[in-house]
Amino acid sequence: MNFVVAILVILIVGYLIVKKYHAQGVLIIGGAALLLGGILLNNSPVMEKSATGSLYLDIFAQLSKNFIKTSGSLGLAIMIVSAFAKYMDHIGASNALVKLSIKPLQKLNSPYIVLALSYVVGQILNVFIPSASGLGVLLMVTVYPILVSLGVSSLAATSVIGTAACLDLGPASGNAVLASKTAEMDAALYFANYQIPVAIVTVIVITILHYIVNKKMDAKLDTTSFNSNIESKEEEKEVPKFYAFLPIIPLLIILVFSPLTGSSIKIGVVEAMFMSITLSMIIEGIRRNAFKSTLAELKIIFNAMGNQFANVITLIVAGEFFALGLTKIGVISALIESTKSAGLGPQPMILVMTAIIVVSSILMGSGNAPFFAFAALAPAVAASVGLNPIVMLMPMQLSAGIARSVSPITAVIVAVSGISGVSPFEVVKRTAIPMLGGLLAVIISNMVFFG
Repeated sequence: MNFVVAILVILIVGYLIVKKYHAQGVLIIGGAALLLGGILLNNSPVMEKSATGSLYLDIFAQLSKNFIKTSGSLGLAIMIVSAFAKYMDHIGASNALVKLSIKPLQKLNSPYIVLALSYVVGQILNVFIPSASGLGVLLMVTVYPILVSLGVSSLAATSVIGTAACLDLGPASGNAVLASKTAEMDAALYFANYQIPVAIVTVIVITILHYIVNKKMDAKLDTTSFNSNIESKEEEKEVPKFYAFLPIIPLLIILVFSPLTGSSIKIGVVEAMFMSITLSMIIEGIRRNAFKSTLAELKIIFNAMGNQFANVITLIVAGEFFALGLTKIGVISALIESTKSAGLGPQPMILVMTAIIVVSSILMGSGNAPFFAFAALAPAVAASVGLNPIVMLMPMQLSAGIARSVSPITAVIVAVSGISGVSPFEVVKRTAIPMLGGLLAVIISNMVFFG
């Protein structure tokens, strides 16, 4: 009965979103319906410790908790990075970066080669910047204007940047750490001996597919879909050439003060953005000799943050709320039990476990939640079919990030779409084929190398 109710709610939610009902409202109502179903069918409390004294009123308390948690962490990062991007555009720094970068990049004679290689760069950076959303919005500040100026569409640039962290690689990744710990393996060894060989094959496949898919889909677009952000700008400002380096300051700060350099100082995305905004405003104030009006431009930053909250953060919260409903009504636990009792052989069992992660990640818009739910099962399931646990855990772990990149409600897709002003549903149409190819590459290379 629980499964029937869950499927019914999922179908209704999907139908309403396709029919262009307000996505946040639909997801919140769907999540509330699932949580209510969990209470009525399972007597499952919404919160571990009731906040209101009523199982039913705790639904609203949980929504409040989600808003507080997301707004204060991931939400703040998305808002401040978007605000930084807006300010860079306002002072002409983004345009300066574009003008500086276009000529050498155009020598490759193919905007789509640059587009595809941008994914490779992003995936490498993801080893040092494990936050998919944080990396995505940083690349939107630095790489997106370049790609659009070279002649690719906003959708193409957004889709590639949105998948830059589709493989959660390296010891800094929470999922990778969990996988190594579950397999009782050192995280660095897991990264070097297992992740890297599979990742090399997968990155090559995804890069090629990004090139093919986006070039083909862009050819079908109207020419007005290209360079829209550049062409709609106000009168171009004349600024010093060194302004081109202002948009990349946050990325430099994060990389310098990271495990990459062995620095004892650690600076996160939000801190790097505040530092960069401060430095940029000081430079702008000195250049214009107008500190009063420069300080007043903080309003541009705050307005941009508010706009991101209304359009992006609320959608992330709604997606998390819906995902919690799926968990509480018992869909996830039912999938786990059916998997344990399936009695399949080694390779089919890997496929089943990976498929469950993929479906859950797409529905929940998260790579962490499904993997955290299923990872503990892997050693026992692997042992039952005579597998090394890591051979089952790795495709599960990597597939979570890949599948997340196909979900229109996942944080990174929503965030980058919000910055570029395109629909996340249109973005995932472009990520679907590259991510499917990446998923197949992970499974096949895992079997070839370790299976």
